[in-house]
Amino acid sequence: MTSAVNPAPLWQPDADRIAAARITRFQAWAAERYGAPAEGGYPALHRWSVGELDTFWQAVADWFDVRFSTPYERVLADRTMPGAQWFPGATLNYAEHALRTADDPARAHEPALIHVDETHDPASISWTELRRQVGSLAARLRALGVRPGDRVSGYLPNIPQAVTALLATAAVGAVWTSCAPDFGARSVLDRFQQVEPVVLFTVDGYRYGGKEHDRTDTVAELRRELPTLRAVVHIPLLGTPAPEGALDWSELTSADTEPVYEQVPFDHPLWVLYSSGTTGLPKAIVQSQGGILLEHFKQLGLHCDLGAGDRFFWYTSTGWMMWNFLVSGLLTGTTVILYDGSPGHPDTGAQWAIAERTGATLFGTSAAYVMACRKAGVHPGRDHDLSRVQCVATTGSPLPPDGFRWLHDEVREDLWIASVSGGTDVCSCFAGAVPTLPVHIGELQAACLGTDLQAWDPHGKPVIGEVGELVVTNPMPSMPIHFWNDPDGSRYHDSYFEMFPGVWRHGDWITITDHGSVVIHGRSDSTLNRQGVRMGSADIYEAVERLPEIRESLVIGLEEPDGGYWMPLFVHLAPDAVLDEALRARIKQTIREQLSPRHVPDDIIEVPGIPHTLTGKRIEVPVKRLLQGTALAKAVNPGSVDNLDLLHFYEDLARNRG
Repeated sequence: MTSAVNPAPLWQPDADRIAAARITRFQAWAAERYGAPAEGGYPALHRWSVGELDTFWQAVADWFDVRFSTPYERVLADRTMPGAQWFPGATLNYAEHALRTADDPARAHEPALIHVDETHDPASISWTELRRQVGSLAARLRALGVRPGDRVSGYLPNIPQAVTALLATAAVGAVWTSCAPDFGARSVLDRFQQVEPVVLFTVDGYRYGGKEHDRTDTVAELRRELPTLRAVVHIPLLGTPAPEGALDWSELTSADTEPVYEQVPFDHPLWVLYSSGTTGLPKAIVQSQGGILLEHFKQLGLHCDLGAGDRFFWYTSTGWMMWNFLVSGLLTGTTVILYDGSPGHPDTGAQWAIAERTGATLFGTSAAYVMACRKAGVHPGRDHDLSRVQCVATTGSPLPPDGFRWLHDEVREDLWIASVSGGTDVCSCFAGAVPTLPVHIGELQAACLGTDLQAWDPHGKPVIGEVGELVVTNPMPSMPIHFWNDPDGSRYHDSYFEMFPGVWRHGDWITITDHGSVVIHGRSDSTLNRQGVRMGSADIYEAVERLPEIRESLVIGLEEPDGGYWMPLFVHLAPDAVLDEALRARIKQTIREQLSPRHVPDDIIEVPGIPHTLTGKRIEVPVKRLLQGTALAKAVNPGSVDNLDLLHFYEDLARNRG
């Protein structure tokens, strides 16, 4: 297994960078005002943030000048999880904070948003213009009868109109929810039908991979199957006229209207996000205006070190929590870069070209994209001017050690590499970026402020330097306030609190090292347990996918009725590669030498492709269920998979084995 102890850092911030970091200034200020430790750097600040939870979050609200229109009675009225009560009595509005840079005459005409499509020609929208559009649209939503608590949905790509629609919805106190237009009708309905939206914002289609994809038939189906809709708003991305009965976007956003921000309770719903829903209907996860506001101020303003003058680019779609996180960059006065298109068009290096063209200072992407660039022989630092990029951040899956080395060698040696890990469930990170700490290969820098992250053994005891369950032992403001249509809270409770009552168990295997960094080993519910030795699937993927012949892999551990344990490795080969005995032997040798002889697979099987969720994560548990003989219709929610046909291979394999 990957060693968690790596004493020589790959990168170390210099004294000037540490002094200039916002988190350093916050610590000095919080020491003076709130009794935080002045010395001891980040580890001391983190210990204080989890030991004095109420005081820490009060300091965050104060530091970022959160505008409570009515004051809070206390910070944390009830610490019980689930059900912690934050800032009772307080009222505020998320959109008001996201747009307040427009109130600064010195910055009002700077770009709030920079939009790029596959032509790579950036177009910007100023803070003033964004606020005007939000004001106009919010007034029209109110005129349509949208009230606080109503749901407003978007079937939209990552375009400025989606940001405007989210902020206008929040300004009204309504609840935003979105899906990307590459989701099919069934996938969208599995999500939107649960929350019964009253307005649908939609495009006529989208552009991806150099092609136009018409979505008019899908939109018509959504309109038929969402009976609660009072209005549909048409955004003509492909230039088609609005269908009958739909409202035109440009007309709704043409007025010069000051936004009116509904002041809502701290725990008022802001948006609904969805779990991948691979084994049932997606969980409809509800997060609050105040909780997201505070968590994102902390995460973006302190951990990501974003503020005025920064440009924040993360490759994402509106169907993934990272889009909501990206939009929150506006809270810190940062210019947000929206890219709508394929991550690899016209070539694998496309995202680096966008980072260059837009002057991104923080560039976020997936670990899979970094590894694809490495395999394709991309040279970002040589071929692009990335001098403004201070940090490259990755998520979606653990960044393998080779990914760290490649970024260091091919982008810039003085590059802050932030592998981060969190979840849709909290719309934030549990561990990841800290601008004042060193970066060790294969490790996330540290647990985040206010997050009492621990690795627990099966008996609920914390372990250091050993693999354990990722748990969070105190509440975070952005934890779900509830799931939609879960009146007694049982689904919410069973998702996180069943194993360790009162403690959030996330479902990942992690190691916390002796120097406070975090190593992610993959999902604990798909853990490989051979002869009592547990290993995360991510460790297998990291080793196997270094081989140039392997495009992608999937490993499953299967407990069999006779007490045996079958562990097949499925490999999707690179073009022209052949799974012969020599390659099989090299795969086995790689796992035996780099990981563990016990985790050499029993079979290595070539597959036509690896199935993923719609947000790009490998589907392990449904494949395991298929191999155990579960029918496809029961093993997986078809609307959650990027290519359902790939699952028939595993279904047939189970049938033939049986």
